[in-house]
Amino acid sequence: MLLTIEKVLILKSVEIFTNIPEECLVELATVINEIHIKAGETIFQKGDIGKSMFIIIEGEVKVHDGERIFAELGERSVFGELAALDPEPRSASVTAMKDTFLFKLEQDALYELMSEYIEVARGIIKVLCQRLRESQKN
Repeated sequence: MLLTIEKVLILKSVEIFTNIPEECLVELATVINEIHIKAGETIFQKGDIGKSMFIIIEGEVKVHDGERIFAELGERSVFGELAALDPEPRSASVTAMKDTFLFKLEQDALYELMSEYIEVARGIIKVLCQRLRESQKN
């Protein structure tokens, strides 16, 4: 398990959280869960109902629908943010390509942080806009 200060330093390096005040990151660090996933293990399946988002600390995952790969994500990338905002069935599966270490943030904690710190909402909106633009290029 990481110390709170280590979690804060990691979170500060994630695009969604770069402009977040440190007191918010300390609060966030106390509510995130650490998860270790083995290579080849599925984190969630398309169609699963989700209420959490994930941050890759170490490792790599693929976002896919069967054999069709939408994205490969590495360290400090975020995925599952849509389900954390709106708990609908997941639109794709996510599988670890390497042994992967993740932070998991549940919807309730995310909503609480967004209500206290507008910067969290701005960070998520920025990531969602980037993903939308990238999907329109393909």
